[in-house]
Amino acid sequence: MEKEKLIKSSKTIGGGGLEFSLIQLIHDHNLTTIKTREQADKVKKDALKSAIRVSDLLVETVNGGVQETYVNQKRIENEIRALTATTIRFTKQTDQWLSASHAVNSALKEIGDFENWMKTMDYDCKIINAAIRNIYKP
Repeated sequence: MEKEKLIKSSKTIGGGGLEFSLIQLIHDHNLTTIKTREQADKVKKDALKSAIRVSDLLVETVNGGVQETYVNQKRIENEIRALTATTIRFTKQTDQWLSASHAVNSALKEIGDFENWMKTMDYDCKIINAAIRNIYKP
């Protein structure tokens, strides 16, 4: 709007030598300033749009990495839960196996004790038998 006023005022001013030249210089300067200001505003708007685009791309990139990390974290947590449950199940099973093997060991010890008792009894019977034979020997 300011540009249009300057253009109209420069057309209405008549030729008057030095005064006209100075006025023309001022008008030219004002027009150049307006054009420069418009170009600067356009460049600022373009720079702002570019900065916003770069910012959006950076946010998307960072969010993508964060999202991927979050998904991986949840997957790892699920695996940890599954492994914990499996470990608990294996611990219970191992305890059962230990109990069973301990029972087998105890049974084997009892068998060994019984066998030893039987050998002792056999030996004692042989000694008693020998003593009785020695007594009744003519």
